[in-house]
Amino acid sequence: MAKRTLVVIGGDAAGMSAASQVRRNDPEREIIVYERGEHTSYAACGMPYLVAGLVDRPEQLVARRPEVFRERQNIQALTHHEAFEIEPQGQRVRVRRLEDGCEFWQSYDDLLIATGALPIIPELEGARAEGVYALKDLASGIALTRYVQEAQPRRAVIIGGGYIGIEMAEALRLRGIETALVHRGPQVMATLDVEMGALASRALTELGVTLYLGEALVGFETQAGRVRAVVTAQRTLPADLVILGMGIRPNSDLARAAGIPLGVQGAIRVSPQMQTGAHHVWAAGDCAESMHLVSGEPVYVALGTVANKTGRIAGLNLTGAPTAFPGVLGTAITKVGETEIARTGLQTRECERLGIAYTTAQIASSTRAGYYPGAREIAVRLLAERATGRLLGGQIVGGPGSGKRIDTIAAALTARLTAQDLVDMDLSYAPPFSPVWDPVQTAARVLLRSG
Repeated sequence: MAKRTLVVIGGDAAGMSAASQVRRNDPEREIIVYERGEHTSYAACGMPYLVAGLVDRPEQLVARRPEVFRERQNIQALTHHEAFEIEPQGQRVRVRRLEDGCEFWQSYDDLLIATGALPIIPELEGARAEGVYALKDLASGIALTRYVQEAQPRRAVIIGGGYIGIEMAEALRLRGIETALVHRGPQVMATLDVEMGALASRALTELGVTLYLGEALVGFETQAGRVRAVVTAQRTLPADLVILGMGIRPNSDLARAAGIPLGVQGAIRVSPQMQTGAHHVWAAGDCAESMHLVSGEPVYVALGTVANKTGRIAGLNLTGAPTAFPGVLGTAITKVGETEIARTGLQTRECERLGIAYTTAQIASSTRAGYYPGAREIAVRLLAERATGRLLGGQIVGGPGSGKRIDTIAAALTARLTAQDLVDMDLSYAPPFSPVWDPVQTAARVLLRSG
């Protein structure tokens, strides 16, 4: 009996998680992974820290090299190979070997699309000039790091105040680079309510980042092919380094061209088992949509945690172990200097869009008992359904020791607990770690009174 062949397009988190899971469950299956770039299984979230100099070498961000997959797991991880056409009816993929341009068709029994996401690059003259960078893959992070080290830019402008924007702002300030951040919203971090976003904006300002909020990018000024300034409707900002942090989109063009159904924000529509609308075709990671655990709606959430989990789920189902991916909350955490920022579940504007009658509470507390050395400020914001008290979302901004408290809220959301349930939780206490009432529970108490 001929071996079944699994072809994977994309060699990072979702693709290699799926391939590894299939190999664990099926030692005999032929597994071929096509990766356009030169790296497999790398920590994309670590790239700002590489730029900052906190990570010494790019190799430290690579979890497993292609040759390791080949030698230890018999997974044919082929880098510099671009899959550029899918033919679902014929169950084959057209591939281009980038080193020599050779093209060939590869047949499959099952196909997993794990093509990830692409940075949004504006259609403006100068957007691709020298000195303008968008983090797409590890190679782009290495190129940016090299530019910072060799060109030694003095003034940088970051476009966008999301996760990439604020993490890169911190990285550049650590390098001693004068940094400005342009963001079209009233506060950075659109995944937070405005009140909490204001705290994140304050943290950036305290780090020495100049903020231009409520301003949109209009264009770039260049000279001899190099960027010289960023132009908004209000001002021109000189720059010899520009970083585009304007968001990402699912890299689903290959699926779209093949007639594979797409869903929210152009992400590939999948079942809880990660199956697409085409026979024998699966999708996972940043190119695929998910289901929100609170709203029940399909959503697009591009996070490394989700990519690894959905890749594993795809691998289990590809080997006949029926497993459903339950969904996401969009739980995320980052930091600016010593200020930790975290969020999970729904935020105010999402509740309003969904027509959910909600109540909210925001409190200020301390990370430790007030008398214990090192206590820092922490703000916690909770949302709950007005009629039932069921928790809908939470946000945290505060000093060291604040951010990971978001996991308590995420667990409560997953279990569909109420604010009262959160108050009743038997959480740990000692002065070096928390006040007697943990700030998360204090917020829940205030939420109960406001409802």
